[in-house]
Amino acid sequence: MPLQIIPEDFRHSETKPFINVQRKAKVSMAKFFETETVAPVHGLLWQSSSSQIKPVGTMPLETLPLDKKTLEDKSLEHMPLEVNPPKTKFCDFSQMETKSLEDHILRLQNLCRICGASFNTSSYDMKYPVSGPVDDVTQEVLRKMGYGDSFWPELIHNTFKIDVKTDTEVRYPTHFCYNCWRIVIQTINNTTNEDAFFPISTIVQWKPHSNLCRICNFTNGTRKRKGLKRSPPVTKKPKVAVDAPIRPRIMKRKDKINSTSILLAKKIVNCKKIHLNSKLLVIDFPNNFIQSVSCQICEHLLADPVQSPCKHLFCRTCILKCTAVLGKYCPVCRFPCGPTEFKSPVKSFINVLNSLVLKCPVTDCEEEVRLDEYPNHAQNHKETRMKHAYSPINKGGRPRQHLLSLTRRAQKHRLRDLKLQVKAFADKEEGGDVKSVCLTLFLLALRAGNEHRQADELEALMQGRGSGLMPAVCLAIRVNTFLSCSQYHKMYRTVKATTGKQIFQPLHALRSTEKTLLPGYYSFEWQPPLENVSTNSEVGILDGTSGWAPCVDDYPMETISRRFRYDVALVAAVKDLEDDILKGLKCQKIDEFVSGPFTVVIKESCDGMGDVSEKHGCGPSVPEKAVRYSFTIMSVSVMNENNEKVKVFEELKPNSELCCKPLCLMLADESDHETLTAILGPVITEREAMKTSDLILEIGDLLRSFQFIFRGTGYDEKLVREVEGLEASGSIYVCTLCDATRSEASQNLILHPITRNHEENLERYEIWRSNPYHETAEELRDRVKGVSAKPFIETQPSIDALHCDIGNATEFYKIFQDEIGEQHKNASPCKEERKRWHAMLDTHLRKKMNLKPVMRLNGNFARKLMTKETVEAVCELIPSEERREILRELMHLYILMKPVWRSTFPAKECPDLLCQYSFNSQRFAELLRTEFKHRYEGKITNYLHKTLAHVPEIIERDGSIGAWASEGNEAGNKLFRRFRKMNARQSKSYELEDILKHHWLYTSKYLQRFMDAHNALKDPKCASESPDVFSEDNSIPEVDSINF
Repeated sequence: MPLQIIPEDFRHSETKPFINVQRKAKVSMAKFFETETVAPVHGLLWQSSSSQIKPVGTMPLETLPLDKKTLEDKSLEHMPLEVNPPKTKFCDFSQMETKSLEDHILRLQNLCRICGASFNTSSYDMKYPVSGPVDDVTQEVLRKMGYGDSFWPELIHNTFKIDVKTDTEVRYPTHFCYNCWRIVIQTINNTTNEDAFFPISTIVQWKPHSNLCRICNFTNGTRKRKGLKRSPPVTKKPKVAVDAPIRPRIMKRKDKINSTSILLAKKIVNCKKIHLNSKLLVIDFPNNFIQSVSCQICEHLLADPVQSPCKHLFCRTCILKCTAVLGKYCPVCRFPCGPTEFKSPVKSFINVLNSLVLKCPVTDCEEEVRLDEYPNHAQNHKETRMKHAYSPINKGGRPRQHLLSLTRRAQKHRLRDLKLQVKAFADKEEGGDVKSVCLTLFLLALRAGNEHRQADELEALMQGRGSGLMPAVCLAIRVNTFLSCSQYHKMYRTVKATTGKQIFQPLHALRSTEKTLLPGYYSFEWQPPLENVSTNSEVGILDGTSGWAPCVDDYPMETISRRFRYDVALVAAVKDLEDDILKGLKCQKIDEFVSGPFTVVIKESCDGMGDVSEKHGCGPSVPEKAVRYSFTIMSVSVMNENNEKVKVFEELKPNSELCCKPLCLMLADESDHETLTAILGPVITEREAMKTSDLILEIGDLLRSFQFIFRGTGYDEKLVREVEGLEASGSIYVCTLCDATRSEASQNLILHPITRNHEENLERYEIWRSNPYHETAEELRDRVKGVSAKPFIETQPSIDALHCDIGNATEFYKIFQDEIGEQHKNASPCKEERKRWHAMLDTHLRKKMNLKPVMRLNGNFARKLMTKETVEAVCELIPSEERREILRELMHLYILMKPVWRSTFPAKECPDLLCQYSFNSQRFAELLRTEFKHRYEGKITNYLHKTLAHVPEIIERDGSIGAWASEGNEAGNKLFRRFRKMNARQSKSYELEDILKHHWLYTSKYLQRFMDAHNALKDPKCASESPDVFSEDNSIPEVDSINF
């Protein structure tokens, strides 16, 4: 409560707490007032005459303690200059009149609900309601602190522990003052309350209105104004031997309050040797004017002045240092504000500030200069400036350093004026070519310093014939050698320090090249526009799980996925083949200006990569599995003048990891149907939209149209059953291409046409889901032929050549064990005998063929196992000569059939074996049915069935099986692990983005050309050979290593 409203006698007892023997309270007044113990400021205690004690923190309004700062904050016209205590301590209550309730409510509206202060005497004429939502200004301040929509009752309760929700207008005030509002903001901002006007530990207790209301009824104390004579001095009375506390004096308000925060801020800035003192001014200005042009923190003349939202002026470096150390608030009034809210003052104020004349502080220099001309004047004192003089305004707050020793940001700041001058000259004289102007200046500086060697190198770089490598070459070297950022930067610095030349380009130059090769750089258009796909072409790496509903139970928390948008990735892949397409048009003698439409055939692949976790020690307890979805551009064709489709590009090595471009990477299990469906769902939607639309893309400076044909053939047996909704591989329906059961396939090994497709699987799923014929479970299963889930990815009926080879090798490995133990004589051997045969075979193969036993058969082991040498080694363990000959013939037939489905172009590479395939497959099936009847009676493996029954039909339709296999996707497994080690980061999401990005760059044709040229220079023998030698056999060489 303000000073003039509090009764005079209570004011003396609170602000001047001392015990006077002559001013003790009367016993009759003790009956009226509640005896309580009040905790005033500074820890002093006022004791009443009664022995009853009331807890601190719940005091009536009349006994509110006022601290020193509250009294200092009141305006001068309302502050008492001299207070004389009344003759009696208590008021004459017989003179009090009963006040009406309306007057009581009006008086309450003029008081603060929290501290009891009066609004018309506050230093800020502002008040805030205690109920309802906060105002716009407070809400904006709270948003800067990270809070959302707030309400006053919650803020007041959290700050003062006062519940205002049950307040009534008759008993409680409805507003609170600006000082309490500031305490609320300070409490939320976690700042100290050392400058708070109200002690938070005390609470005002409001009582109902009555005839003896102490708000409506009080007697004004005797006060004397200025100009009035003081009362004659009272005779000094003898001291009483009572331990009375010292009464604090009421100090007059000063213009500048040196609070603790200001003193601390001065120690923080410590700018005595940087900024100019106001004592250097020539004219003796009034103190108010000097304070207006001085910093509120350091009290020096303003240097690069800024103004806070609360209208206080500071030097830029001073306020930035203070906010960085003390917090984001004004050090003078504690108003919350950040560095971004400081603005420059108005131009008129800056003009006045710059026009001030001051004396030069340098010794023996008596010149008087303007404030804005002082930096130029100080440059003339080069010798004395380092010893005695003030340096020019250095906004960095530290001694001036050499330009090359600064950071890039500081260099830009220091050269800002020069940069503007050079830019103005370049715009006027050189058409805006700032780079050429800067390089020419650098060249002239080198020539002037007789550094002609460096000048010649710079001139060579300016003319495009420098000795350094292109950024694309450096990027190709980094990606193909799997160098991390730190490793490449270390190599870059080492080579530059050793040779004195910049042979390798810095990392920022490599990142500029990356942008042109990654999806999202080129603009394109679809006609008609793709359905349910955005038209934005500048799309980079996306979150594969962004399409899921934000529910915790939808997918496992460890599922992370990153992908490109399918259409954007296809545009980048086609743009990467721009040179090959133009070269193919020229070789096929087709008009180079043909606009299309070009037909692009895409092979899609998807497979799990197994456990890809980092093997630190024993590895994680749970394997970390991953799945990759990729695509390969198989061919690009166009119609010639004779309306014949001609291929202008054909991938010669479709099973290489260099042409298998990653589209989506996910840390998930391939057997998790829900996760796989959710992540690949958007990819399939984009694919279906592109089937009925044409891509308009600029190739060779001309707009050309492209149509896409998608063939999902790069799936293994497990994933085909997963995406087509079929039962697992242990089902009685043995094949994913036909409807044969295992018993039917074992009885008739070769005569089974391809009957399954994606549309038919969808129809069967609807039948299985609705059961329109009301059949039993077995009858319904027989009708849908093993379809048990909804197919969500369209696959092309084909054979995965790689897994077919591995599956058949596994079956031969078991046949070898059976022949060693002569199982054709003993149809039911025990488990111990099988283990003995297995150990005997492993030991013999390791001794003769150097084949180490493996837990799971892989591609390398299968390739070495299926040879004539291996059969001869195994025959040494078979006792019967007749069985040896049968085993040799069986392996011989398999070796004749294998190239037909493994080769990329069987019609060109093995035409004779292709013609003999039907005869060899029939003979192979006859041997299995007769000589190995004990093993294949009523059962057969999936891959043996496909090898014997479906290979000729697939080759007749597609022309090849090996070219459409998933071998390229499988070969990328080792790349995933190497790129993960190269881009090891704490966050797996960022790590997956780096893997996807570098894997895409690894498959870039543009970068591969540089590596091919590098390898040709490295190996002159290969460079001298004819390119026809490489095109004779495009199959995978025997030394390739593909692990599973």
